[in-house]
Amino acid sequence: MDERPRFQATTILSVRRGQEVAIGGDGQVSLSGNIVVKRTANKLRTLENGRILAGFAGSAADAFTLFARFEEKLRSHGGNLLRAAVELAKEWRTDKILQRLEAMLVLVDESISLLVAGSGEIIEPDDGILAIGSGGMFARAAATALLRHTDLSAKDIVRQSLDIAADICVYTNHEIRILELGSPKPGNDA
Repeated sequence: MDERPRFQATTILSVRRGQEVAIGGDGQVSLSGNIVVKRTANKLRTLENGRILAGFAGSAADAFTLFARFEEKLRSHGGNLLRAAVELAKEWRTDKILQRLEAMLVLVDESISLLVAGSGEIIEPDDGILAIGSGGMFARAAATALLRHTDLSAKDIVRQSLDIAADICVYTNHEIRILELGSPKPGNDA
């Protein structure tokens, strides 16, 4: 059994509403589950000159390795998010070194949202909501309710849902960062 101290925790949430998509994350990093070592970590990135937004949960070093590989895939596939994600997932699943990486990615652009995991999964949500990390399911539940029963923007749903997760999950805090693409269109709250 691995007894090394482990950094863990985060909550990343992405919500798509109409022509708008937002992704947010909290700032907490915990060591071995009960020590907060950082409150203001940034777990979000902009890629492809701001056209693609990304968030990660898991090991930061592993996520940065994955971001570098993903950016290579983006360049070799002309900025196509889906093709680059498929190639990253294939490489991640088959490469002996990459298989050891402990992270998950949420990747979004103006038209698609994807969760990419190391065992080869690429998931596009039916409802436009993706959540990963320790508080991910709390944030997802809140976002689902807000998306169904309010007219809030994607950005506001992300903020409210992450706040709710931070109130419940000990590995999630209220140091929230949000990135967004698009803008809400009047009368287009789909």
